[in-house]
Amino acid sequence: MSDHSGSPTTRCGYVAIVGRPNVGKSTLLNHILGQKISITSRKPQTTRNNVVGIKTEGDIQIMFVDTPGMHLGQQKAINRYMNRAANTAMKDVDVVVFVVDRFIWTEEDEAVAEKLQYASCPIILAVNKVDQVEDKESLLPHLEVLSKKLNVAEIIPLSALRNVNLDRLEQLIIDRMPEGMHMYPEDQITDRSSRFMAAEIVREKITRQLGDELPYEMAVEIEEFKQEGNLLNIGALILVEREGQKRILIGDKGERIKLIGIDARKDMEKLFDMKIMLKLWVKVKSGWSDDERALRSLGYNDL
Repeated sequence: MSDHSGSPTTRCGYVAIVGRPNVGKSTLLNHILGQKISITSRKPQTTRNNVVGIKTEGDIQIMFVDTPGMHLGQQKAINRYMNRAANTAMKDVDVVVFVVDRFIWTEEDEAVAEKLQYASCPIILAVNKVDQVEDKESLLPHLEVLSKKLNVAEIIPLSALRNVNLDRLEQLIIDRMPEGMHMYPEDQITDRSSRFMAAEIVREKITRQLGDELPYEMAVEIEEFKQEGNLLNIGALILVEREGQKRILIGDKGERIKLIGIDARKDMEKLFDMKIMLKLWVKVKSGWSDDERALRSLGYNDL
């Protein structure tokens, strides 16, 4: 594509990835980017901030906004924050990708669909995890029902995990990107700071290690982030609400926190491409997840 002077036209736009918790939004983003930007775990509510992943290929730059899943009926400050974040993300984008899980349609999906009525941009409905559907024929009637329910530009069955149909999804997004100057250097893959990414990695390892044992009342603060030559010193403080949670997190003779540290360090060394010295410690700070001021001090304030 060229303008009259013969130089290629650059295109640049924002894409919001929306859907209820745990439908595979973060996995989808990571696979499209070919990089791990957004943390994933089997536990819903893993993503808390709108992380922007940036993909630049040739003349096209796409900024992906990974919204927190939308929640119904939970009134804690952190849930209100997450819902606000998801709604804000939908206002200023060029395309919305609404991710649903196969044939499953819940009240929360319905709530997301209602919010999407106000979207002024095209909506692409991504039906995820189709690799787990035995009878592919049965998908068609379901897709028809969904298309009647929503005013969507396109419906695409895919598997984020197995990389099925992702190139087709990307093409549908590219076709809808407006002309415009690129906003980021082509080698930048997120607008988040390195400290933020380090905290997210620690948080992911904790949720993976503890599964259902640890409630959501847990935050990670990076207290030290210092480079000395080819060594990066990172100190992370893990905040929990109660003494009992601290014991679970540290584990017998400190075994569990050690495993979390080893896993996190491996991911950080890949991400930052240098040797990492990681120190973790756990502190009890009760009530933080329901305290707007505490949330702001932990960085949940970018809206």
